[in-house]
Amino acid sequence: MTNVPVTGYLALAIILFCIGLYGALTKRNAVIVLICIELMTNAANLNLVAFSKMGMFPSLKGQVFSLFVIAVAAAEAAVGLAIIIAYFRNRQTVNIDEMDSLKH
Repeated sequence: MTNVPVTGYLALAIILFCIGLYGALTKRNAVIVLICIELMTNAANLNLVAFSKMGMFPSLKGQVFSLFVIAVAAAEAAVGLAIIIAYFRNRQTVNIDEMDSLKH
């Protein structure tokens, strides 16, 4: 088994983050935007785990912090999805361009 250098993990995290950022900025469906935000969070978690495992002083701190980030992201996804479902019941759309009811 060969060791993967930290640049491999960082490159994968950059690719995941860029895909998530592109999707969050260009898509019009609110559910897809939530999924893209989760993808960006997973890229940050990959960085945390890579640096905790291959840093100057390897420890489990980054991995434990990553678990907390996963828990917060799960709660954020649940609350965000509940808000989107409630909005869909009232307005019959999940299009972000039409979510301007607070402006009026």
